[in-house]
Amino acid sequence: MGRFGWLLLFGCSVLLNAQTASDQPTTNAAESYSGMYTFLKEGEFVQITVEEAGRVTGFVSRYGDGESDRGAFLDQFFKQGKLDGAKLNFTTETVHAVWYEFQGVFERGSGKTPADEAYHIVKGTLTEFCEEADKKVSAKSREVTFKSFPQDLDTVPPPRN
Repeated sequence: MGRFGWLLLFGCSVLLNAQTASDQPTTNAAESYSGMYTFLKEGEFVQITVEEAGRVTGFVSRYGDGESDRGAFLDQFFKQGKLDGAKLNFTTETVHAVWYEFQGVFERGSGKTPADEAYHIVKGTLTEFCEEADKKVSAKSREVTFKSFPQDLDTVPPPRN
């Protein structure tokens, strides 16, 4: 093979490796979004699991605020969830006449490594819906930032192929 052939082969190899490297972080970033994040109050959290094709599953664990469940720990599983790039949307199931809708984005936080708190953050709008006794639904929206909990790197599953 002549000098031109080797240069062409080398150039194609570099381009292929560059393309593979540029594809890799997107996949790893989406997978690394999975984990536990803070929720509204101390001790509350949201578990987010990013699955194939942008499907998101998870749940919110929170303290009840109603007369019958005040202080009780409630789990509200996602009825639907989707990740599109870094954009996250989810809606929870209704528990004790309350459900949540979230629209926001994943961002890098202040944590230096996944083992640090706030390595990732989720910022966006959380809307809390509450069905009153008279069947009227009230909605309260607020801007929120949820911080990732530190990940135990020894228990993180290997990336899927």
